[in-house]
Amino acid sequence: MSDRSGIFAGDDPYRLARDWLAEAEKAEINDPNAIALATVDADGLPNVRMVLLKEIETSGEGGGAFVFYTNFDSAKGQEIAATGKAAFVLHWKSLRRQVRVRGIVSREEGPQADAYYRSRALQSRLGAWASQQSRPLASRAALLADVARVSASHGLNPARPPFWGGFRIRPLEVEFWADGAFRLHDRFRWSRQSLSDDWKITRLSP
Repeated sequence: MSDRSGIFAGDDPYRLARDWLAEAEKAEINDPNAIALATVDADGLPNVRMVLLKEIETSGEGGGAFVFYTNFDSAKGQEIAATGKAAFVLHWKSLRRQVRVRGIVSREEGPQADAYYRSRALQSRLGAWASQQSRPLASRAALLADVARVSASHGLNPARPPFWGGFRIRPLEVEFWADGAFRLHDRFRWSRQSLSDDWKITRLSP
């Protein structure tokens, strides 16, 4: 496409997303990898929350994926398990850009999840064991008591909990958006019907 140049150049959406994220890491003060992750519950009611994108893969089934980690038994984990789908947006106010992704989701609960879990601070690893994420909690004191309990039982090198790991989003759509003067923004969408299809790139109206 003749007018897709500059920050939109390239045909690989994963590498383009990596490039934009690398720029954001130099400009955003906090959490440039924060994504607003959207799922739906059993009644079709949407849920959205902020999580941290931990990896943009550029190989594998579908050509690549976006990976984050969480408790599988959390609300988002259960909703993803039920539908196998999710969407998210990365937004960088400093760059006036965003990336939107919609796709198919699978679990990451092997060596890659183990390695990421080991890279976390010890208190975060113990917190993953202690927190019954998304469920009612009597008090903060009760949570801290649970942390103390798992600290005593799991020690200084806890294994990854079986209910905690990664989700890999393989996109069917990726949209790159950049702010334009007078709200005449630039938008390009990479889309495909299935993970085995080639990407179709389309300029969208602002």
